[in-house]
Amino acid sequence: MTQSVGFSTAQSYKQTVTEPDDLLALLLQNRGISEHEREFFLNPNYDLHTHDPFLLKNMDRAVTRILKAIKDGERIVAYTDYDTDGIPAGVIFHDFFKKIGFSNFRNYIPHRHNEGFGVHVSAVEELAKDGAALIITADCGITDIEAIERANALGIDVIVTDHHLPQRMPPAYAIINPKQDGDLYPFKDLCGAALAWKLVTATIKKGKEEDVFAVHDGWEKWLLDMVGIATLSDMVPLRGENRALAYYGLSVLKLNRRKGLQELLRAARVRQSFLTEDDVGFVIGPRINVASRMDSPEKAFRLLATEDEAEALALTKELEALNNKRKGYVAAILQEARGRLRESESKPVLVLGNTKWQPGLLGLAANTLMQEFSRPVFLWGEGGDGTLKGSCRSDGSMHLLELMRGADGVLLEYGGHECSGGFSVRREKLHLLAEALAEASTALVPRPAKGAQEPDAALSLDDVTREAYRVIEKLAPYGMGNPKPLFLFRDMEIKRVESFGKQKNHLKLIFANTIGREIEAIQFFAESLLDRFTEGQYIHFSAHIERNVFAGRDNLRLRIVNIT
Repeated sequence: MTQSVGFSTAQSYKQTVTEPDDLLALLLQNRGISEHEREFFLNPNYDLHTHDPFLLKNMDRAVTRILKAIKDGERIVAYTDYDTDGIPAGVIFHDFFKKIGFSNFRNYIPHRHNEGFGVHVSAVEELAKDGAALIITADCGITDIEAIERANALGIDVIVTDHHLPQRMPPAYAIINPKQDGDLYPFKDLCGAALAWKLVTATIKKGKEEDVFAVHDGWEKWLLDMVGIATLSDMVPLRGENRALAYYGLSVLKLNRRKGLQELLRAARVRQSFLTEDDVGFVIGPRINVASRMDSPEKAFRLLATEDEAEALALTKELEALNNKRKGYVAAILQEARGRLRESESKPVLVLGNTKWQPGLLGLAANTLMQEFSRPVFLWGEGGDGTLKGSCRSDGSMHLLELMRGADGVLLEYGGHECSGGFSVRREKLHLLAEALAEASTALVPRPAKGAQEPDAALSLDDVTREAYRVIEKLAPYGMGNPKPLFLFRDMEIKRVESFGKQKNHLKLIFANTIGREIEAIQFFAESLLDRFTEGQYIHFSAHIERNVFAGRDNLRLRIVNIT
């Protein structure tokens, strides 16, 4: 950066911005927000910035089929993925059918370990025995040709709603996916739950027009809490329509009446009225995901869907216990993996596994190791049925899907995106995996790694004010495509060094501005840094400015990202 923002002057930068409006202009410029986009970006408008669901290809056909099923009393099944996109999507369908008083409906969520991702033939056959006439998928189905062919053979129509990139299209009754050929929907990056919500919104509109059921105007907006959780958790870009959905999703979350969410936030000591995207990412999301990673995804679904206070409290306690257990398991995997990976640091792709490792936890561990070793990491564990299953992560220097395609002679199944994926391999071919991936890596064109975020500007401690925070807050919610503003603080003198947390494993550095007001800068899980700093030491660091309303406090503090 060659710019300094300040309500004070930073001498080592060429340009100084001295007014809040200038700070805002700089932050928008750094995010590529043009003058044309500025008003929408700063002031999302539900009516102006969410698109008509009937613009999606096949929407009218899908809605007509759902309304027929409702009128005829046919058995409808919502088949959704087990993560923070699929489970909220399932809740959207559940709440809709409950709202209109349609009872011949059920949710089906595949078990992460016993079934795995996607629509399965065995599940379709089970649903057929249960009398299913219509299956509606969310966040899955676009690649499940065999299962949908089986559904057709059993007389079950399938409506696929999925945001993953289509390849060979399945023979579904209708496909709702803005990325399919011929779809003219103006925004292509909706998550799975958002597409489920679009389908429900369209069904409500047409259902009311045809007097199939009665729902009061605007009720569907209450479902945006689920869309917000999914949009903020599923790593879709927070630009365009997604920004509006995340913005209004957070607004509904702050007002939400869901017993489970209220109990969950209370247990985590998060004030609902001050909920942020960080609370979705670090509190709500992990507790939804841990259900399928460590137990059954039904527990997370029930937490979000229940209206019973006792059930909400019991499920909150269960998920909290599972989350704490998960942290311990991941820590143990990392401890073992770090010791063993040191021996293969020179390899372009790191591959490691243990049949005692739970596949559902390996994505978390692989992501940490990828950041530490700056290269793709593949971790595997016991998958059952003679296979080993795992997760992989990349820093973007190698496209994971391309990498796995180069090793498909060894891999049994695989899928994913540029930086994250999953795979399975037969035991008898495991010894070939590391070499196959290393060889595949040599054929890839090197890409720039998705490195650390560059600071937006330099600030002094005098600039950490409510006025500055009000400017920064205008850009929220933050996420992919709209990173949280990051600032550089240079030559800062440490006044005190403290540790905090139950295990005293978090770092707190206390500084003072020119009028003596103390400002805290914290970094979580920073055990290795606790002995590095002393009173009177001068350091450079980058940090976010955040509002801390935890435990009755309401103050500004700095969240450290990097220290030099």
